[in-house]
Formats: sequence, C-alpha cells, structure tokens
Amino acid sequence: MLLNLFFTPPELEFDHPENAIGNSFIQLDSPEFNIDNMDIALVGINNRGEADLLRAKLFALKKSTPTYKMADLGNLQTGSEPEEMQGKLREVCSFLLERGVVPVIFGGNQDLAIGQYQAYEDMEKLVSVLNVDAFLDMDSEGESSSQFLNAILTHQPNYLFSYNHLAHQTYLIDQKALSTLDKLYFESLRLGALRYDIKEAEPMIRLADMVTFDISAIRSSDAPGCPKAQPFGLTGEEACQLSWYAGINEKLTSIGFHEYYPSMDDDALKTASVVATMIWYFIDGFYNRKDNGKFESSNYTKYTVSMEGQEDNLTFFKSNLSEKWWMEVTYGRKHKYKAFIPCSYTDYQKATKGDFPERWIYAQGKLV
Repeated sequence: MLLNLFFTPPELEFDHPENAIGNSFIQLDSPEFNIDNMDIALVGINNRGEADLLRAKLFALKKSTPTYKMADLGNLQTGSEPEEMQGKLREVCSFLLERGVVPVIFGGNQDLAIGQYQAYEDMEKLVSVLNVDAFLDMDSEGESSSQFLNAILTHQPNYLFSYNHLAHQTYLIDQKALSTLDKLYFESLRLGALRYDIKEAEPMIRLADMVTFDISAIRSSDAPGCPKAQPFGLTGEEACQLSWYAGINEKLTSIGFHEYYPSMDDDALKTASVVATMIWYFIDGFYNRKDNGKFESSNYTKYTVSMEGQEDNLTFFKSNLSEKWWMEVTYGRKHKYKAFIPCSYTDYQKATKGDFPERWIYAQGKLV
C-alpha cells in the first residue's frame, strides 16, 4: 500500500526543544520512515483544520519515555461524502492493523468510527468496541455522526462481540436504547457512576479492541470546541485518565478522538490542549503495558471462590505487575471452553459475598 497516496503532509512549523514529544514522530516523507518498525501511527482528519491544531499542541508536550517508535502519517485526504472517508480510513487502518501498528485517529466526526470498525472485518476474530460519548448514537435517520452505533450493530457480516458505553448522561439518552444494550449483554456506565469510582471504567476499556472517543463526553467548560458538549460531563483530567486506561490495555489496537471544531474553541484553544493531552496519555499508557495474559505464570495470583448452590467455583486472577483483575468464564458444551474477562476488585468482592458479578452474567449471555 502506498500511504503517500492517501495522505497530505501537515501544515505545521515545528521548532521545539529536544525533549518535546514531537521530535519522536517520524514523518511519512522521511528517509527513516518504515511502517513495519512502528508501534503507533498518527492519522489526522483535517476537515476543519483541527488535526494540525491538535498536532501542534501534542508535539509541544514533553517526552515521558526515552524510546518511542511512532510515525506521523499526516492528514487523510478528505472525501466529498462520509462513506468515502470511512472507506479510506478502513483501508489505512486495515493496513496498519495487519502490521501490528496502532492507528491513533484524531479529527473529523464520530461516524469515522464506522471505517475504524470495518478495518477489523478481514481479521477473522470477534471485536469489542468501547465508545466514550455523552449520547448514544443509535438513530436510523439524520446526521451520519448520530447513526454510527446503529451502523456498527447492524453491519454484515457481524463480527461484534461486545459494545460498551462510557460517560453517557441519562437525561440525554432514550431509555429504550439503553434497554437494547442490556438485552444484548452490552455494558454501559453513566457519568455519575463513572465519577463515583473511575476505576470501574478500566475493565470495560480493557475488554476493547478499539476505542472511539466523542469529545461531547467532556464538559463544555473544558471543551468549548465541541458543539454537543454539555455543562456537565467529564473533566479534562478524567478524560485523560480514561485515555491512559486505553493505552495500558494490551488488547487495544486502535483509538479515535472526534468532534473537535476549532471555530468554536476559545482563544487559548483549550479544547485542542485537552484532546492533545488525552493523546499524550494514551501514548504514555501504551509504553507502560505490562501484562502478557499468561495467567498460570508467577506474574498472576489465582483466587477461587465457591458459590453456594453451584457445582463450579468462580476463578479470578490478579496481575502482580499491574494489579488488574480478570475472571475465568467457562462456556460451551460441558463448559469445555474458557474465556478470561476483565473485571475489577469489586467484582471479586461481590463473589466472596455470594453474588454473581454482572460482568460474569453478561459474559455468560454473550458466550453461550
């Protein structure tokens, strides 16, 4: 694939100190560029000039690790129709995923998540999606960005294992839509519950192969450059925490940040600073990944909980490196198969009190 046919160079003058993270990105037109040697690739969507503004804010931030292997592909050439952009993004992401490179997509509208999702179609595996959004975009009509979830849920062939939703605001959501998610054994965590204990969002993020982040989930005072941002929402710090959780998720292979409108931002470009910092935290999390999923190794501690009235016990694993938790779920005929589902210490505590964790129930519903 000739990437330079899909991208235009960013319009960016960069002159920062050696310790700026921008110096760690290899440009597409650089003699040093070799996509097979990269861990992460920036994919900008510059419809409104947003990608170059976000890039400038990101590049000025400081390095957190001495060694990066990252590329800046530039800005994806714009198309006249949303479907054209989704198709281009699908091709690029598919190319990167095949090479084990994580696309970090920034700019454009939320419907680009359709192209991001479709990039997994040829991978012959079930895919888990996580969306951070104040709204639940399940419309069958209207703007393309408000239909993207409906497009994913109804896409054929169906390779969706799980869809989880973070930071929605109940008074903005049709309760029938939430009921639909529940019937499909998909998880959602509303803003208030997330804010009560943000660590409970981490297992949901850890299940995801791809994450899409709508800036509308961030409160308008921290993200004035998003037209759908509400007075109540995530703080910039909370958004960065969720991005870091996405980064340390060893399973995650792509992420997108969407719905930034520079014309609505304040004079200091506050929204651009918040989103750029979120991308920085994702990269920092990526380079702090620790767990290999070999649960029988000495890196994990096994906990067994006997459940009253059940023949089988519930089995949990805790990482001694990251303190993350998983639970073992058996399924299939005679419970022949095993799956390891991300969970939290709270789930383990519920089990010790004789209650089946909701995540265990959802997993059973999806794996039957």
